[in-house]
Amino acid sequence: MGDYSKALEFHEKDLEITKKALPPTHPDLAASYNNIGQVYYIMGDYSKALEFCDKSHKIYEKSLPPNHPDLAISCSSIGAVYSIMGDYSKALEFYDKAHKIFEKVLSSNHLALAYSYSNIGGVYDNMGEYSKALEFCEKDLEITKEALSPSHPDLAISYLNFAVCYERMGDYTATLKAVQNAFQIQQTTFEEDNPAFAATYSRFGRVYRCMKDYSRALEYFEKALTIRQQTLPETHPSRAITCSDIGDVHRLMKDYGRALTFHRKALNIQENVKCNPLECAKTYTNLGETYRQMKDYSTALTYFHKGLKIRQEKLPKNHPELAVIYHNLSKLYRATRQYSMAITNIEQAVEIAQEKLPSNHPHALNYRKTFEKIRKKL
Repeated sequence: MGDYSKALEFHEKDLEITKKALPPTHPDLAASYNNIGQVYYIMGDYSKALEFCDKSHKIYEKSLPPNHPDLAISCSSIGAVYSIMGDYSKALEFYDKAHKIFEKVLSSNHLALAYSYSNIGGVYDNMGEYSKALEFCEKDLEITKEALSPSHPDLAISYLNFAVCYERMGDYTATLKAVQNAFQIQQTTFEEDNPAFAATYSRFGRVYRCMKDYSRALEYFEKALTIRQQTLPETHPSRAITCSDIGDVHRLMKDYGRALTFHRKALNIQENVKCNPLECAKTYTNLGETYRQMKDYSTALTYFHKGLKIRQEKLPKNHPELAVIYHNLSKLYRATRQYSMAITNIEQAVEIAQEKLPSNHPHALNYRKTFEKIRKKL
């Protein structure tokens, strides 16, 4: 496991010395604050990460010209923290500031611009703007392919970003190909227990889950969890995400006991650590769907409402993730013969899918099937 406490201790000593040796607006002091912020970010303590990155940024604003690359990097750091905390409008604001600086001071094929495109694409993806996200990921990959060797690990990250976009758009064949491209690069670059493989195994797990190959999905999610258990603190949000994914596959395989066990492991982290509330919402939704399939409708409804409340507070009204919960609720209300509630929810899901997803997206097709089943009951 990465010894983050030692790294933190080292950077705190560095900060202590730097504060005594330099004036309060010196750029090196900003760098010291930023280093501590990055360690907290890796540890999953995002509120602390934001606190130190913000201190760093304020010094850079006072000490550097407005178009200095270090100021852009600082904006990117803050954007990354806001993004992982689920505050996407703030993340986009800081990523845009960084991008404007990079465009002014760097060549059009500079790698920093590629990373900037990737960051912005990631936020659009989280906001449910999947076609925009794909557009930015394409720009990132175009530069990265030209600038780096075919076996560079950063190229693997670009392919993984592509995989996310394709999965959201419902193109699972293209998703799998992109993940395989990333994996092939990583195999030539890293030892097999490298932490980078965890994200790739998770992406394999997700695409195989989408393709309904649940045994393979479970295999890859378990590989991801093994690496994250070895390399991340016990309460790291990424461990919770993987536990929730494993729980969801067990649900799909109708092993509800194991599904509940893994979802509770996820919630034990998510409800007690300050992480992205949207990840907590996802686990609530997964739990709701597990209880719905177990025919415990009152418990299912409780969890669906918890997930819905967070998503309504944090996401645009037409976000595809809201459609997922509306669809789940419609199935629950259909099962309990509350057909007017069922039709209201499925209409919302269909409406969002028509606006935000390709017409042949598996989710859109599924929503329409559910709509027809409910309509016949009215």
